Amino acid sequence: MDIARTPSNPDGNIEMADAAMQPHDPPEIRREDYRPFAWLVPETRIDFELGLDCTRVRSRLTVVRNAKADKSPTIRLNGDGITATSVKVDGEPTSAFTMDGDDLLLTLPGDAHEIAIETEIDPASNSQLMGLYASNGMLCTQCESEGFRRLTFFPDRPDVLSTYTVRMSGPKAQFPILLCNGNRVATGEKGEDHWAEWHDPWPKPSYLFALVAGDLVANTDSFTTMNGREVELNVWVREGDLERTQHAMDSLKRSMKWDEEAFGREYDLDLFNIVAVSDFNMGAMENKGLNVFNTKYVLADPDTATDGDFDAVEGVIGHEYFHNWSGNRITCRDWFQLSLKEGFTVLRDQLFSQDMGSAPVKRIEDVRILRSAQFPEDSGPLAHPIRPDSYREISNFYTATVYNKGAEVIRMMRTMAGEERFREGTDLYFDRHDGEAATCEDFVKSIEDGAGLDLTQFRLWYSQAGTPKVTVDLSHEGDEAVLKLGQTVPETPGQPLKQPMPIPLKLALFDRATGRHSGEQLVVLDKASAEYRFKGFAEKPVLSINRGFSAPVTVERSIPRDELVFLAARDDDPFARYEAMQDLMVGHLVAAVGGTLSDDERKGGSEDIAEAMRAILTDAKLDDLMRGELMTMPSQTYIAEQMDVSDPGRIHAEREALKAELGSRLSAEMHALYDRAEKIPFSLEAEAKGARKVKTLVLAYAAASDPAKAAELAAYQYERADNMTDRQGALMVLTGLDGVERTNKLLDFYNRYRGNALVVDKWFALQASSLHPDVVDHVKALAEHPDFTLRNPNRVRSLYMAFAANPHGFHAADGEGYRMIGDLILALDPINAQTAARFVPPLGRWRRIEPGRAAMMREQLERIAEAPKLSRDTFEQVTRSLG
Repeated sequence: MDIARTPSNPDGNIEMADAAMQPHDPPEIRREDYRPFAWLVPETRIDFELGLDCTRVRSRLTVVRNAKADKSPTIRLNGDGITATSVKVDGEPTSAFTMDGDDLLLTLPGDAHEIAIETEIDPASNSQLMGLYASNGMLCTQCESEGFRRLTFFPDRPDVLSTYTVRMSGPKAQFPILLCNGNRVATGEKGEDHWAEWHDPWPKPSYLFALVAGDLVANTDSFTTMNGREVELNVWVREGDLERTQHAMDSLKRSMKWDEEAFGREYDLDLFNIVAVSDFNMGAMENKGLNVFNTKYVLADPDTATDGDFDAVEGVIGHEYFHNWSGNRITCRDWFQLSLKEGFTVLRDQLFSQDMGSAPVKRIEDVRILRSAQFPEDSGPLAHPIRPDSYREISNFYTATVYNKGAEVIRMMRTMAGEERFREGTDLYFDRHDGEAATCEDFVKSIEDGAGLDLTQFRLWYSQAGTPKVTVDLSHEGDEAVLKLGQTVPETPGQPLKQPMPIPLKLALFDRATGRHSGEQLVVLDKASAEYRFKGFAEKPVLSINRGFSAPVTVERSIPRDELVFLAARDDDPFARYEAMQDLMVGHLVAAVGGTLSDDERKGGSEDIAEAMRAILTDAKLDDLMRGELMTMPSQTYIAEQMDVSDPGRIHAEREALKAELGSRLSAEMHALYDRAEKIPFSLEAEAKGARKVKTLVLAYAAASDPAKAAELAAYQYERADNMTDRQGALMVLTGLDGVERTNKLLDFYNRYRGNALVVDKWFALQASSLHPDVVDHVKALAEHPDFTLRNPNRVRSLYMAFAANPHGFHAADGEGYRMIGDLILALDPINAQTAARFVPPLGRWRRIEPGRAAMMREQLERIAEAPKLSRDTFEQVTRSLG
C-alpha cells in the first residue's frame, strides 16, 4: 500500500456516532503476545447483493483446527460496526454465540466446521472509507489494515490465509462492471440484475480482499510473461478519464518486465486489474489481482499532470505491482511485521524508478523525502523502530519509519552484500516463504544465508528507533590520512539506551591538487568509535563520505568551508556533491539563525555559496535534472532538524535572505540558464524535464531578489506554457507575490480546470503552500470555497496538509496556523479518523520549537485530547505527542 491535506463544515452537521469511533482508552497490543490463531480458514465463499444504501453479505467459512496453535473450542470473528442477521454452523441456525464488543464468538465442538453468516451494510454512509463504501455512485473496498471486519465477521488478521470464491450481483444499469480478486470464472444475467463469480486460487489474508462495482471503462492491453503466459491488463476509470490512462498502462508493463529481470518474479494470474477511485485514504492498495488506486496515481497527461506526477504514477504503479510477491505471495505474520512488505517494496520501487529515469536524481529525491518526513519522526514523540513493539491503532504505524527507513535498512544489506549476493538472498526468501505469513526475522535470515553475511548485530536496526549520528574527524600524519568515526543513537521514547549498529559508509579521499581520488571504499562502522588509516597521501586529502547516502544517518563533521566548496564543485558522486552544497548552505543558515555570524563571516559565507552555485549553473557537463537538485536550497524543516530548538520565523527570514542574495548575485547566470532552457521543446525525455525544472527554480530565486521581474517572467511563462509543469511552476511563484498577475492567473487556472478534481487540488495546494504574507487568511477563505469538502481525502490534503507542511504559514507567530489545524482535526475526526490522525504529527513537534510557539502547539494538542468521542486513531497520536 502506498501512503499518500476547516474548521468549517460545508457538508452540514455530521453525526459523531460512527461505528469506527472508539473509547478513549484502546488496549495496547504487544508483539511479544503474538500467538497463532486457533483455527485455519482454508476456504471462504462470499455472496454480495450490491446496493449503495444496502448491501447484503453472505459469507461461508470452512474452518479447521490449527495443529500449530493452542487448542480452543472458541473462534473469534472480528467485526466493526456490523450486526449478524443470521448465523449458521454446519447448515443449522444457531444463537449460541456471544458478542465481545464488536467481535462475534462461537464455541465449536469438533475439529472442522462450516460457518455461515449474513450481514447488511450501508456503503453510502461510510465516510471512513474503510470496508465497503460508495464513491460517486461506485462501490469499492479498502480492507488494509482492518477494514474487512466492516464487511462480515471474520478472523481479520494477516496470518489467516484463505482462498476466496466471490459472487457479486446487482442492477446492471447501476453496476455494469463487477470486479474482484483473482480470475473471473462465470457471469450471468437475471432480469435487470447481473452477476459475476470470481475465484482467487492463491491463499491470502483478508486485508488483501477487494471488490469494485460501477460504471467504468477500461484501457485494455496484455503482457506476455517470461514463461510465455499472456496476461490481460486493464486500467479501469470513469469514461471521461480514459484518455489519461496510457502512462499508467505503460508503467504497469514496464513494472512487470522489470520485476522479471531484476528479481526473477513472474506474475501468477490470467488477469491484472487496476481501478482508479476518487475517494481514497491512501495512494493505492495492492489487493491480489485487483489494485485499487487513488486517481492521483493513475491519471496523467501533459496538460493536467506535472513531470513529478508522471514519475509518481510510474513509481506507485510499480510499488503496488511489486507487492504481488513482496506482500501478497509472502505476507505479514502480524502487523508488527509491516515493514517486511512495505520497506522491501519501497526499495523495489525506488530501484525500478532509478532504472527508468535518472538514478542520481531519484536517490536525492528519496533522501529528501526521508529527511523531511522520517528524520523528524525519529527525533520526536512518535519515534518507533521499523518493527514496533506495541501499538494501539495499527493505522498510525503506516509511517515514514516503516516505509522509507525500512527501505533504507534493506538497502544497507544490499550495499554490504553487493547486488549479486543480495539477489541470491531475495531468491532464497521467495523460495523459502512463498505462500506464508512471514516475519522481518525470516527476511533477514534469508539475506544472511543467501548472501553469506553475518547480520546478528545488524538486527538492531529493526529494534532501535532514532537516527544515528556519525561524527567524522580526518587528520593527516606523515603519508597517512587518519579517519576517526564515532556513532551515537539518540534517546527515543521508551528507549533511553542504545547499542552501536553496523553503519555502512561509502567514502573517497580526493587529492586537492588533481581533484581526483583513487577509488571508492566501503567501511562498516559497527562500534561506538573506530579509526581507519589510508596510506599514500603527501598532504591531507578532502573526504567525501556517505556517498550515495549509503546509510540513513546524520553526519556531523567539522569541515572547512573551502572543502565543501571543493566537493560541491568537483565531487564525482552526485549525491555527495549535492550533500556538500546542502551542507554549505545549512551551516551558514544555522549560524545565521543562531546569531553567531559576524558581518565578515556572513559576507564570506554567502560569497562562497554563490561561487559554488555559479560553478553549478555554468557546468556544461551537468544535465539539468541534476543541476536542478544542486540548485535547490535546503528546506526549512531540514534546517530546523539541525538545531536542538528552532525559531521558524528566523529560519524563514534567513533562508529568504540567502535566496534573495543568490538570486541577485547570480542573476545573469540564472537568466542565461532560463533562456537556454526555454528553447528546449516539450517532451517527457530527461533533457526537457530538466529544462522545466531549472526554469521554475530560476523563477523562485528571482521572486526573492527581484519580485517585479519575477512576476513579469512568471506571467510570461504561464501564458506560453504548453504543459502543466511550466504552468504550475509559474503559478507557484505568482501565488507568493502580490499584484494583479497573481489574481488573474489564479482565476484563469481555476476556470481552465474547474472540472478536473486533481488539478483543482493543485490550485488549493499552491495557495496553501505559498510564501505570501497573508497565506493564513487565504487558507481560511479557501476552506469556504464551494469546491472544498471534508469528505474527500485528496481535497482535505490539498489544502490543509499543504498548509501544515508550509512552515511560513503553519508557524505564524500568533498561533493561528496551529488553531486552524486543531480545528480541522476536531471537525474531520468523526468523518474520517485515519485522515484526521495524520494531521497530528506537525503539532507534535512542539518540543523542538522555541517556547512561545511550543506552548501554543501544545495547547492545541490538549484541546484535541479533551474532545469527547475522539477516534482511536487520533487519540493515540495526540496522547503520544503530548508525552
